[in-house]
Amino acid sequence: MQRLVGMLVVLVLSTPVLAQDVPADYAAVLKALGKQGDYKDGVLKVNVPRNDLRVVIDGVATPTPFGFGGWIALTRGDRGGDVMMGDLVLTDNEVNQVMSAVLENGLDVTALHNHFFFDTPRMYYMHVHGHGKAAELASKIAPALALIGKNPPPGAPVQGRAIEGPLDTAGLAKIIGTPGEQTGAVYKITIGRPDIPLKEMGATINARMGLNTWAAFYGTNTDSVVAGDIAMLAPEVTPVLKALRANGIDVVAIHHHMTGTDPAVTFLHYWGKGPAQKLAAGVKAAIDQTGTTAHAAH
Repeated sequence: MQRLVGMLVVLVLSTPVLAQDVPADYAAVLKALGKQGDYKDGVLKVNVPRNDLRVVIDGVATPTPFGFGGWIALTRGDRGGDVMMGDLVLTDNEVNQVMSAVLENGLDVTALHNHFFFDTPRMYYMHVHGHGKAAELASKIAPALALIGKNPPPGAPVQGRAIEGPLDTAGLAKIIGTPGEQTGAVYKITIGRPDIPLKEMGATINARMGLNTWAAFYGTNTDSVVAGDIAMLAPEVTPVLKALRANGIDVVAIHHHMTGTDPAVTFLHYWGKGPAQKLAAGVKAAIDQTGTTAHAAH
């Protein structure tokens, strides 16, 4: 009997429970879009990764989780509808087709920008936004998602160098002060900004809706690259810039992701190469210039 009970406990603990936690209309969104995702902190996150691309940045062949995982997120508002935000990862020849599909279906484009320099193929990031019932939002964004990956960039893919070897991820987490997640060869640390009380239609715009700071590491202890994004209030921008440049990390973009927010939030994208712990220390110096505290977000 004791053995039987133990087997039942193992069975229960090993049975996925995520599907039971996803509201029915959000589960229907995943099914309608044919995408995977998860539901946490009141947000449905739909994954739109660019696994079809092999992106080389400054000679380094960077895996998809390093910065090419697009997404759509939905959360409940207080007016009988949902708020949708998202970040679509596009090649330059996809941008305007996808933008037209977003706009023609009644959604908003709130930003278009780069995250990297020296990237092949050239990558752009389009932020989308909408209000409505979950099923309506899914049907409106579906035509745009269907275009992604249908028009490959011209020319043969560039061959970059892969970086293989040990990476002390625990050491990186200790330096930055927040644990991260390992996805393939990429270690990503994501930190929320709960100190910024951003709301829309009564819904909290949290880290999973895009209000976050993150750092993605790829490589080895002695030979690595880092890329990331820092969410900032206006007075934080210049101190963050100074900290990054003082630590030899390149700034590649400064922009907004969302429109009409109060307070306004500025996002900064950065890129660096070198020993992993040195890069982490530089990222930490920049994060310390913001009101960000160690609130991990996944």
